Amino acid sequence: MRLRYVIAAGAAVLVVATSAVGGSSLRAVATDVAAADSRIEHGRYLVHEVAMCVQCHSPRDRRGVLIEERLLEGGPIPFKNPFQGARWAFEAPHIANLVGYTEEEFVHLLTQGIRRTGDRPAAPMPPFRMTREDAQAIWAYLQSR
Repeated sequence: MRLRYVIAAGAAVLVVATSAVGGSSLRAVATDVAAADSRIEHGRYLVHEVAMCVQCHSPRDRRGVLIEERLLEGGPIPFKNPFQGARWAFEAPHIANLVGYTEEEFVHLLTQGIRRTGDRPAAPMPPFRMTREDAQAIWAYLQSR
């Protein structure tokens, strides 16, 4: 019974919002939301399936399996440096929400391979040369985490 009241109230709000905002404005908002969702989903795809950020930037359990509840929260790099004497990061930073970075700083990192401090990240972080659109999609996804 309660569910019917909730559904009825939601429908009433939608009717009032449509009348107050106007149909075309509501469609524009819906289009913007759909575009943002699409951008976030593209970023998720890049982070999990293409650039594989999730593999280094997530902690693992004792068996080496990613801890699903803590994806992108940083953690020890899961493999040793194969290059004797090369600069190597032993821990990957927490990148969910990207606290401390502006969008422009982050996009610059992924498109130019240079951090906001002016240096390059240590290996195994690759010197990505992503498109601006892909870097912005990753930013949107990480901000949504």
